[in-house]
Amino acid sequence: MTIRNIVVISDTHFGCKLALCPPKIRLEEGGFYKQSKLQKIIYKQWQYFWAEFVPEATKNEPFIIVHNGDVIDGVHHNTTTLITNNLKDQEHIAVECLEPIVNQKLCKGIYFVRGTPAHSGLTAEHEERIAEKLKAFKTKDGNFSRYELWLEFGRNRILAHFAHHVGVTNSASYESTAPYKELIEMYVEAGKQGARAPDVIIRSHRHRFFVNQIGSKNVNAFSVITPGWQMKTPFSYRGILGRASLAQIGGVVLKEGDEVPIYIRHSILQIKQNGIERV
Repeated sequence: MTIRNIVVISDTHFGCKLALCPPKIRLEEGGFYKQSKLQKIIYKQWQYFWAEFVPEATKNEPFIIVHNGDVIDGVHHNTTTLITNNLKDQEHIAVECLEPIVNQKLCKGIYFVRGTPAHSGLTAEHEERIAEKLKAFKTKDGNFSRYELWLEFGRNRILAHFAHHVGVTNSASYESTAPYKELIEMYVEAGKQGARAPDVIIRSHRHRFFVNQIGSKNVNAFSVITPGWQMKTPFSYRGILGRASLAQIGGVVLKEGDEVPIYIRHSILQIKQNGIERV
């Protein structure tokens, strides 16, 4: 079977009170946690994404999922926004949300790309356990997650390169700089090594959607940054762009086209966390 669609999600940060969470979860000690009003909005976007957007974007064709890092929030930076700092509970939340998606008829499997050590563990051990539970595609070494993924898909063998991290900025004017530079570096290194350059590179980490395109007679390449599934946390307000921007919740579909090599489809919900005060 030729797969022509790749559904990319990232930065789910399961376990955070400001991130994606099912309506009700059972905790290790026997108690329960109910999603907040903001989490209810995120969860509705999650349901819309998989029930409506993905079928439309893929034209109800089979697809493969790539989770591009930061599956759970972990226990990090003395944060106070965790549902629980029990990592078993966080991993349970992740599996509860992801398992029904992976088990869909049209889903032909999932890849896990390792995220930030502060969230995923120093060797991404938290993400590795989740990936194993969900029977993700293995590496040649037998691991269920990886730091980068080279993936060919479609009839024309589109080559995509996935990695979690990308340079960040505090200015919207420079959002294109890091992903554009990284795409150029990939082409330079491919030329030096006599290797094939990717048609598209996918990065995450910023929680903000962005696309760059290089187009010429012989080259049509993209760099894509995915949105996340977490609202702005207290750490977001330290930067200018974090303070000025809205939270972006959603994901991306890479689709092989008939008229053009590849389409980049995205579904994003921008959310205000606080209303306007009136005096």
